[in-house]
Amino acid sequence: MKSQHVIVIGAGIVGASSAIWLRRAGFEVTLLDKGRPGMGASYGNGCILANSSVVPVTGPGLVRKSPTYLADPNFPLFMRWSYVPKLLPWLIKYLSFANESDTRRISQGLTTIVGDSLEQHKALTAQTKAAKWVQSSNYSFAYADRAAFNADAFGWQLRKEAGFIPDLIEGRAVQEEEPILGFGTQLLAVLKGHGFILNPGSYVQDLVCVLKELGGKFIQAEVQDFDLSGGKISAVDTNIGRMHCDKAIVSSGIWSKPLMQKLGLHVPLEAERGYHIVFEQPSQKPNNPMMLAAGKFVATAMDQGLRCAGIVEFGGLSEKKSKAPLQLLRRKVQEVFPKLSFASEQEWLGYRPAPTDSLPYIGELSASGVFTAFGHHHIGLTGGPKTGRLVADMIAGHHPNTDIRPFDPMRFKRGK
Repeated sequence: MKSQHVIVIGAGIVGASSAIWLRRAGFEVTLLDKGRPGMGASYGNGCILANSSVVPVTGPGLVRKSPTYLADPNFPLFMRWSYVPKLLPWLIKYLSFANESDTRRISQGLTTIVGDSLEQHKALTAQTKAAKWVQSSNYSFAYADRAAFNADAFGWQLRKEAGFIPDLIEGRAVQEEEPILGFGTQLLAVLKGHGFILNPGSYVQDLVCVLKELGGKFIQAEVQDFDLSGGKISAVDTNIGRMHCDKAIVSSGIWSKPLMQKLGLHVPLEAERGYHIVFEQPSQKPNNPMMLAAGKFVATAMDQGLRCAGIVEFGGLSEKKSKAPLQLLRRKVQEVFPKLSFASEQEWLGYRPAPTDSLPYIGELSASGVFTAFGHHHIGLTGGPKTGRLVADMIAGHHPNTDIRPFDPMRFKRGK
């Protein structure tokens, strides 16, 4: 019996993971991307496998605090005001989830995707050339003092409910644990059992090499349309011709939105403009990845240097970098790492796919044979392998032993 052919659209961490798990299950797999593998949001993240990333941005009080945040030049939230009219319908829906009951529901969904991230990355890469990029580590949250830590009590309660309880280090012991930190940081909340990726772009490229070694294909092509004659996927039209298939997965991050429109589904997805700076040849590096509460950014020692990432800006898909987010990031880095010096730096701008309810779209569009695996907001690298495994299981007819209903791609069409 001839094996089914699955086309996976988007060669980021989610698409590469989906393709590998499908190939291991015996499917014929073709992975497509209009660019090089791993060079979108999968390239520019904070490198962290954040098992504990179960606290959505839309927490209680966000609606009340948002005007203050936007007016504060030292808060890492920026808006391109000319884009606001287009953003407004999405933003209203996004802020509607900023309440305790929805936050707890979203947190439970995120736990499903990220709670065992390190184990999922290790399973994906076991005995392959990609395994060298996956590193085990602690993950620290750095605060000015106990009062600043206590101000995050709701988020830590959500993490506790997901099974993540920190060890607290205070006073001068903070600098003994992490010499890179200045004395303005007086508390570390340290979570064990996490990890990071030494170079996310190279990691995804090696995963695509693993796919090829398993007999899968990677083709650089841009998807233009789908053939859903009779209500079932039978082919994908690309800029280099038609490709026939039995199933398809859309895992193209923010670029999934126009593909969904071709399939008749309008998903409430916006581009969150994410920035990072890599400080090359740094004089110091953190011993473990950390989240710096003072600037809401993460700092990770990777093979290119020290990557600092996490500034948020809403402003669409313009490729022009804004100066203010990068200037703030530099100020905050200097503030928390006062002795840091470096040879040079590299700036990056990319686009995180942000759903209004902070949960990815994972599942089948009705009974069309088209599956979705996108919309991971801040958890793409962390949750990519688990998502790929879930969607591969669905296609193989295996029922996941977890509740995937929160990720239903049809949930907004049904008025949720």
